[in-house]
Amino acid sequence: MQPGLRNYLLITGGYWAFTLTDGAIRMLVVLYFHQLGYSPFEVAMLFLFYEFFGIVTNLVGGWLGARIGLNLTMHIGMGLQVVALAMLAVPEAWLSVAYVMLAQALSGVAKDLNKMSAKAGVKLLVPREADSRLFKWVALLTGSKNALKGVGFFLGAVLLEYIGFRGALLILAAGLLAVLIVTAVLLPQGMGKTKAKPKFTQLFSNSAAINWLSAARFFLFGARDIWFVVGLPVFLFSVLGWRFSEVGAFLALWVIFYGIIQSCAPLILRGRHPSETTAKGWAFGLLIIPVAIALALQQGMEPNRVIIIGLFVFGAVFAINSAVHSYLIVAWSGHDKVSMNVGFYYMANAGGRLAGTVLSGWVYQTQGLVGCLWWSAVFVLLAALLSLGLRRSESADEDGRSTDCSPRGSE
Repeated sequence: MQPGLRNYLLITGGYWAFTLTDGAIRMLVVLYFHQLGYSPFEVAMLFLFYEFFGIVTNLVGGWLGARIGLNLTMHIGMGLQVVALAMLAVPEAWLSVAYVMLAQALSGVAKDLNKMSAKAGVKLLVPREADSRLFKWVALLTGSKNALKGVGFFLGAVLLEYIGFRGALLILAAGLLAVLIVTAVLLPQGMGKTKAKPKFTQLFSNSAAINWLSAARFFLFGARDIWFVVGLPVFLFSVLGWRFSEVGAFLALWVIFYGIIQSCAPLILRGRHPSETTAKGWAFGLLIIPVAIALALQQGMEPNRVIIIGLFVFGAVFAINSAVHSYLIVAWSGHDKVSMNVGFYYMANAGGRLAGTVLSGWVYQTQGLVGCLWWSAVFVLLAALLSLGLRRSESADEDGRSTDCSPRGSE
């Protein structure tokens, strides 16, 4: 097996294992603390530090990865996740809001260190000018990760129902620790470590294209999480009367479907690697869907049918948007700047998730699921409008030369 493919599979396998725990812990916390009597807004607040420290981690993590190597930042992320899982596996009396928020903060740092390292690492494994292979590898990594996150949702809900909160956390921690040891032994040292040590002041991107793309990403992922993180699972459980395992299974199927669509994005786009035009068109197409779901619920249509059909349509179109963005940020970054650009970009992604998470709890508590959907539509509109700012403007490649920031000008 070629070294590049072998290392790609190792990175993907480690990312998969981490993603299983990330999806499971999300579902465990939402359902368990809702069962304990926490309001939707209080449940959302448990994720406040998770998302906030994701912003900080993405900003600093790209700089750190360039200095110490992406394999090391990936394994630091795995280790922190094991600690976060173990912290939550304590007696119920210890689980104060502040304590859970602290554990979630560690999990947020862990998640974004792992994600930044994996996605930036793929760029380094693909030969220059191999845009089609890069699009396929990024789409496969991102799509498979989301499919596994869906499995994690289901795993968390099932473990909660049949084993309990503490037992589920201990199982997840032990499994991730085993994967950490294997990947630490097999991955090459120093991957992504640059010869020139970047200064901390270089954290923020000086490329207009990266900045516009990051701003659009903020609102794109905020639009998803406004109704998906707290509002939807609480609505399914408390209003429609679904069981924990049913909620987990449905959300798992949705995320798996979403991940499959992401992985198939190169086929859906007929093998053409995307440009800024692709990003604009799919963003405006997404806007129609939350509006249609909200109107259908307001008209009194049967909610189970509306939610199931609407969510899967939303997921398909959102998946293409996400795959296009994930490719563009990697393709538009030079090899020596990829970890820093990806870190900056996913800082915006984490900021959107933070805004969406907080709004999901507050809007659901005050305006219900329909209110969440209307807010989602506003965020999609803002993402689409920001995508209009994407131009084939100039950015600097890894050697400081001027280059067209669209990937070879191809669609």
